[in-house]
Amino acid sequence: MDMPVPAPPAHAPPTPDRGRPASDLLEDLIQAFPGDSVSVGELIDRLDSRAHGMLLLVLALPMCVPNVPGISTIFGVLMLAPALQMVFGSRRLLLPERVRNWRVDCGALRNTFNLAIPSLRRVEYLIKPRWSRLTRFPVTIIVGLQTLLMALVLILPIPFANWPPGMTVAMTSLALLQRDGMLMLLTIPAAIASVASVYLGTRVGLAVIDGAVQWIQGFIS
Repeated sequence: MDMPVPAPPAHAPPTPDRGRPASDLLEDLIQAFPGDSVSVGELIDRLDSRAHGMLLLVLALPMCVPNVPGISTIFGVLMLAPALQMVFGSRRLLLPERVRNWRVDCGALRNTFNLAIPSLRRVEYLIKPRWSRLTRFPVTIIVGLQTLLMALVLILPIPFANWPPGMTVAMTSLALLQRDGMLMLLTIPAAIASVASVYLGTRVGLAVIDGAVQWIQGFIS
C-alpha cells in the first residue's frame, strides 16, 4: 500500500535570491555596447536598478589592471556620485546631464572586462547572500563614506596607487550586488590598507624626489 506523500507547507520560506553573478552582468555589457564609445548616461540606464553596485564595479575594475595614466582621476570623479548617493540613501543613481554625456572608450572597457571575468568566476562561488542587512540602508551610509574616501584617493595623482583602493571598491560593489554582508565587512580592513599603502607610497615617493633634487644640486654645485 502506497503511503501518502505529505504536502509541502503552505507558507514555505522562500529561497534566497542570489541574483545573477557579476561576471554574467559584465558579459551583458560587452554585448550591449559593441561600438567605439558609450556615454555614461547610456551605461547607467543599462544598469538600471543595479546601478550603484554595477557602476562601482565597472569603474573599479580598470583600477585593478594596468591602464592608461590619468584614467584613475576620471573614474575616481565618477565614483563620487554613487558614493554620495549611498550616503544619502538614494536608490536611483542621478547624474548631471553634462556627466551623462561623457564618453567612455568601449574597447578599453571590453578589454578590462575580458581580463576580469575569468578571475571573477573563480571567486564568485564564495560570494553569496548572508548578513544582508550590512548591505542595506542605513549601513550603506558608512559604505558610501568609505567609497567616497577611496574615490578621493584615486583622484589624487599618485603613481602606482590605483590598485589597493580599486580592489576595495570592487569588493564593495560585489558585496552590494550579491547582498554579502561578510564581504562588506572585509572591505573595512581593505580600505584601511589602501589608505596606509597610499600614505607610505607618497612618503617614499617624496623622499626619492627630495634625494634626487639634492643630488642634482650637489652635482651642479
